[in-house]
Amino acid sequence: MVIKKFQEIIAWQKAKDFAIEIYKHFRELKDYAFKDQICRAAVSISNNIAEGFDRSSDADFVRFLYIAKGSCSELQSMIYIAHGLQYINTETQINLETKSNEIGRLIRGLIKSIQKHK
Repeated sequence: MVIKKFQEIIAWQKAKDFAIEIYKHFRELKDYAFKDQICRAAVSISNNIAEGFDRSSDADFVRFLYIAKGSCSELQSMIYIAHGLQYINTETQINLETKSNEIGRLIRGLIKSIQKHK
């Protein structure tokens, strides 16, 4: 199957939904600097997948996928910090961590798939 638009990429779909979930979890948080950073990291994942897809080459796409993967790792780190600061409970931490791990695996798989077809 040839992907014709970034909206068809499963990693983008899951990252977009995850960003919305992160925004909802931290909507009421009064620590505005933390809320801003975790939301930016979440949005960065799907945005970099989308931006990379519409670049001129596979190499550019892969570069943006690595940026998205980095944002995913940043988000995972912030989830641990959020739990440590008691902004989220353990159940929420595990749920968010599981989803971020899945997105990271999907991005990694996409990178490998693109690199294999070179």
